[in-house]
Amino acid sequence: MSDFIGHECGVALIRLLKPLQYYQEKYGSPLFGFNKLFLLMEKQHNRGQDGAGIGALKLDVPAGSAFMFRERSTKVNSLARIFREQLKDYDQMVQRGIIHPEFAQTAKDNFNFGAEILIGHLRYGTSGSYSSSACHPYYRRSNWPTKNLMVVGNFNMTNGEELNEVLVGRGQHPIYDTDTQTVLEELGFHLDEMHDDLYHDLREKGLAGMDIQNEISRRLDPLKVLEESAKQWDGGYTIAGVVGNGDTFVARDPNGIRPCFYFHDEEMIAFASERVPLMTIFGKRITEVQPVKPGHAVVIKKDGHIQESPFCEPSKSSFQCTFERIYFSRGNDADIYKERKQLGAALAPQVLWSVEHDLKNTVLSYIPNTAETAYFGLLDELRMLRRKYVKKMVIDAHEKGELTEELVDEWIMDNWPRGEKVANKDIKLRTFIAQEKNRSQMVSHVYDITYGVVKDGVDNLVCIDDSIVRGTTLKKSILKMLMRTQAKRIVIASTAPQIRYPDCYGIDMSELGKFIAFQAAVALTKETGKGDMLQEVYQQCVAQANLPPADMKNHVKQIYDEFTAEQISQKIAELVRPKDVDWAGELVILYQTIDNLHKSCPNHRGDWYFTGNYPTQGGNRVVNQAYINYYENRNGRAYL
Repeated sequence: MSDFIGHECGVALIRLLKPLQYYQEKYGSPLFGFNKLFLLMEKQHNRGQDGAGIGALKLDVPAGSAFMFRERSTKVNSLARIFREQLKDYDQMVQRGIIHPEFAQTAKDNFNFGAEILIGHLRYGTSGSYSSSACHPYYRRSNWPTKNLMVVGNFNMTNGEELNEVLVGRGQHPIYDTDTQTVLEELGFHLDEMHDDLYHDLREKGLAGMDIQNEISRRLDPLKVLEESAKQWDGGYTIAGVVGNGDTFVARDPNGIRPCFYFHDEEMIAFASERVPLMTIFGKRITEVQPVKPGHAVVIKKDGHIQESPFCEPSKSSFQCTFERIYFSRGNDADIYKERKQLGAALAPQVLWSVEHDLKNTVLSYIPNTAETAYFGLLDELRMLRRKYVKKMVIDAHEKGELTEELVDEWIMDNWPRGEKVANKDIKLRTFIAQEKNRSQMVSHVYDITYGVVKDGVDNLVCIDDSIVRGTTLKKSILKMLMRTQAKRIVIASTAPQIRYPDCYGIDMSELGKFIAFQAAVALTKETGKGDMLQEVYQQCVAQANLPPADMKNHVKQIYDEFTAEQISQKIAELVRPKDVDWAGELVILYQTIDNLHKSCPNHRGDWYFTGNYPTQGGNRVVNQAYINYYENRNGRAYL
């Protein structure tokens, strides 16, 4: 991705189904779950580096003893720091004879994370502060175990203001204005309601003491809590929660926008935002790891009973995030690897057109390093097309009696797709220069080329990129670097379609005016004498700002509808072309088509950032507010 954009957070949860002594005897450590949590989070480090947090719950702890713990950090290397500091404390207790590792109970009694239930969160901050208080887990405390609640999530809600209004309408005084806090409080409210109803019913029946607490725990229904809470939610989410009695749940939004996978066996049940970490860390086959179904929650009761059930009406269409496939998730997942290769292959016809079918004088490469898999797919498809062409020529020549060995050699060797690694990223240039005035000049040298593989003024250079969002890195760095090759023509081919609309479900693509596709459409609107439309769209957005989301329309689509995708791509090429580089060649920008995107990722059809077709009612409100912000020259997200 030529522009860095933030993305969805990562979640992890492990519920051990055996006593800690079992893992000590089988795996040699009472910290089996704790160690696996670290590895599971480390394998998802790609999902967030702004902070990390972990939580733990110990089952069947005597009254008067702490049973719920958490640790959070936003310091450098926060994930490793958290686990290193906790293990340091553990080792010190072992050295002092407080913990005897061969007796797992001593670890459970004295080490905060010697627990049966462990959760983790990797934060990418799209809003709010960057202090540790903004990191998950969020924690709601009470002296009643069944009123304690710890939550982690990968989500954004489009209706944060309304969620806060619901809390205020009940008489609460919410201090925070983030959707995380409102989700926690909404869950907590319905958890309290259920607890209190059970308590009064059981007290009237004569129960008291531990009997009443145990019966509340047995009857508590986390699925019902989710059903009531989710009635207020509009967004994309995976939410994992731990109740103080040991009940655990993981819920996924009804559209399946945010990903979540899990497996369970006789020893444990574990969840993660991506499938591959579960397979790698726990040695599972692909068939053993399954997604949480959209609109469903997996509930694990304290006694270990596991059930996956719907908590809201699942969508009849698939709106799973395509950016997970294009860019965010780890590329060594079998399905994602296949889809990324297909995304590259789907660009082959456009690439051939862009170089006038002259593969003999074309070098194919990629922008490091997330587009590498798509690059392999493009090469495979171009070579397959070339084989078909040569085969036809051979057959035709044979039928005419004109086939010779020299001719076959010429056809095979001529115009064969040529792949090279042209772009290199210099990892030694650190981001500390971001605070200096000459950052732009420094950034232009983050990338370098492999000299000598592109013939000056003769070769075309095609570089595949996974997506182009803002175009700033392309203009300030990558194109300047590629132009040093003095290629006759430079083609940047994006495996993603044009990003035209803000995301409001987890990806940090929220400010409409920063998208290069939007900038191109606005420029074309003004150049073609249709500038009045910009004000008309603004007035339409303002006019419906206070309507219910269900009555809103995406008025921003009108701006794009005036032009073809090719016209916008041509204007993008003009906008991102550096003006201070001595290069006289032609620059071409190509984008994936929507149809080919869906063919390449058939099970993930969430495309609202490309098409403006939002999966929830709140999406239209967000895009229109984003346009109002742009028109009024205001920065910031169009939602909480």
